[in-house]
Amino acid sequence: MALHFDNSYARLPERFYAKQTAAPVAAPQLEVFNDALGAQLGFEPAQQPVTDWLSGNAVPEGADPLAQAYAGHQFAHFNPQLGDGRALLLGEVLDRDGARWDVQLKGSGRTPYSRSGDGRAWLGPVIREYLMSEAMAVLGVPTTRALAIVSTGERVQRETALPGAILTRVARSHIRVGTFQFFAARSDVEALEALCAHTIARHFPEAEGPAGLLRAAVAAQADLIARWMGLGFVHGVMNTDNAHVGGITIDYGPCAYIDKYHPQAVYSSIDHQGRYAYSAQAQIAAWNMAQLATSLLPLMPDREAAIELFTEIVNGFAPRYQTAWRAEFGRKLGLDEVSDADVDLISDLLVLMAKDGADFTNSFRALSTGARDQFTDRDAFDAWEARWLARLDRPRAQLDKVNPAVIARTHRIEEAINAAVGADWGPFHRLHSALARPFKTPDEDLMRPPLDDEIVRQTFCGT
Repeated sequence: MALHFDNSYARLPERFYAKQTAAPVAAPQLEVFNDALGAQLGFEPAQQPVTDWLSGNAVPEGADPLAQAYAGHQFAHFNPQLGDGRALLLGEVLDRDGARWDVQLKGSGRTPYSRSGDGRAWLGPVIREYLMSEAMAVLGVPTTRALAIVSTGERVQRETALPGAILTRVARSHIRVGTFQFFAARSDVEALEALCAHTIARHFPEAEGPAGLLRAAVAAQADLIARWMGLGFVHGVMNTDNAHVGGITIDYGPCAYIDKYHPQAVYSSIDHQGRYAYSAQAQIAAWNMAQLATSLLPLMPDREAAIELFTEIVNGFAPRYQTAWRAEFGRKLGLDEVSDADVDLISDLLVLMAKDGADFTNSFRALSTGARDQFTDRDAFDAWEARWLARLDRPRAQLDKVNPAVIARTHRIEEAINAAVGADWGPFHRLHSALARPFKTPDEDLMRPPLDDEIVRQTFCGT
């Protein structure tokens, strides 16, 4: 199979994007390639100049590179123009099953939307996004994918000079809430109509019109956030430009999985007020959906009636999320049906975990054999466990198929980054291999929470 490009986004009006090619790099080297994903898309590294394509030094036949325009609320402050400041959409590839995928180079140089940035990425955040996104994909969470890491042979200047790299990101699309906001801010109804139709075709073909799109987006976001919560995942920067309309996890910047559980966990170095804390993620996702609704209003013939309808749809986020949250944590505890009393059971466990600073992943994993050792107040856990065992709907050993043994812990990602900067990719491949089999018990050190001197208290956007 060869690459089959069909660039539907490039056929939208020119104000949707800026067409350009990537800035060439000095000495590209393909460090990591996702063989299974590459084969699905039609990349053949042994027969094609893949390194040149994925470094931006050459353009594949049929590609039509462009930087997408979008706006966004960043920490609740609206910026009318953001856009792909360090990324280029090479084009859309139809895979061997006929599915459509964006192929994007992240860190490929300046674009008209770069503002003061250099458009480049350094190796650290590229490794983080590769590991995090592929780990989420294996766990069945809707997400962008990582196809490749190419080192550029150049240095990029951050606080110090760091090795440059480019991530090839693959996604069902890169359409954001902020994409709609970009045109709504300009009162560009024609563009909104085109974007609405394009988004429905790509993500929700059964949806009818703006209201159908909004309803589908709300449902997808609610289900996605429930999955995040069940994994102890903190996205870190849930701005509307990082909110994918299709309900896909996108833009792994200052993200992290919780080690010691606390509902207000925050890792992002720029989230000073905890706006995007673990426990706030559902509320923020609903707020983001309200911004999408506002952007879609110009497409409705009766504004007052539309406001009433859209308010009802956005208010539907909360019950949809609660249903998804119950199902997610019910699976983690082996409960087939989750009653109101079971919600109390789930919440009481989380309260115990927070009180004792129990490790989120290991506490749920240990339920299959006995999680008592995860807690300091063992009498309190024993009392909770007795209630739980009286409700358990399946053999507890089966929970090992639901609760992962290994996650992409931040300190292990940092270990992989530091080693790769020194040209040692061993820790990366070891961690990546374990993450590819998350329900199989890995080497014990990959399950262990960080020691005091290994704790990473802050994470950074970095690219």
